[in-house]
Amino acid sequence: MNTTIQPDPSAIGGVPTAPLVFLPKPMRLFATRAKRLAFLAQHSDNLGPWLAFLGQLADLQALLADELPRPAPLPADRIRLARENRMPPIDRQRLASDPDLHAVLDAVLTHAAALDMPEPARIALSAVTAAPLADRHWLLENILSDSIPDDSIAPHLFASLAVQLHLSRLAAGLPADQLVKIRTGVCPVCGGKPATSSVIGVGDLDGVRYAACACCQTQWNEVRLTCLCCGQTGQISYRSVETDQATVRAEVCGDCDSWVKILYQNKNPSLEAIADDVGSLGLDLLMKDTDKHRGGFNPFLAGY
Repeated sequence: MNTTIQPDPSAIGGVPTAPLVFLPKPMRLFATRAKRLAFLAQHSDNLGPWLAFLGQLADLQALLADELPRPAPLPADRIRLARENRMPPIDRQRLASDPDLHAVLDAVLTHAAALDMPEPARIALSAVTAAPLADRHWLLENILSDSIPDDSIAPHLFASLAVQLHLSRLAAGLPADQLVKIRTGVCPVCGGKPATSSVIGVGDLDGVRYAACACCQTQWNEVRLTCLCCGQTGQISYRSVETDQATVRAEVCGDCDSWVKILYQNKNPSLEAIADDVGSLGLDLLMKDTDKHRGGFNPFLAGY
């Protein structure tokens, strides 16, 4: 393992008109994620079963994204008010009790029951299915707060699937040109934390960085060599596992002692913001041996 802090040799993206956001296309996004997870599962001895299971769940999300009724779009005045006040248009605090989100959770639970899964996941699925409304509200509220208690990780898995599905479909209906940047490290659609960021390699956007929200699945533009947790730029360095040419690295901030993974899609276009976050668990284990804390939020890595 290579634990040496290294500078990032890549050039900072220089496109002055990079779009602020790429809004999700839920069915395509979850289908792509499922394929990536299945690929990673085939090439991982230790994580294979977990990655394969997550791939099944992503397939389920893609199916429901296509089959469920479309959610009502956010009101135009809500979007306008959010823009004027530099706020995310999706109000997370209200969603935990939203009947539409609970309906999506019902659909997730019903369809997931037909999947093969590890016994702990089956027990958690049964518990969430039988849970009263107040308990389900608590699960959803935790996911929407980017915070999962260490003693109840498994039940939150299914709640996270519903949150990702519902919020991504709400985000997909937004007018991208009406969104505004809030502050560094904050999703301009739902206010969430980034799971990871990616340096993309698409046309004129080659070398530009986009952070990825683990809840609404929006990707938003962030300046390179900037900490996504505190916004500072003075003490950014990088760590990786085994090679300094790794396409998944930890971007480490010496100012706030946090780190967030950065994926170099310009070097490997098949990387996917959430799937490869899970697939690079070895990097999380490496960083656990340091005094830095993980700043990104991914419900599939709760407890690490």
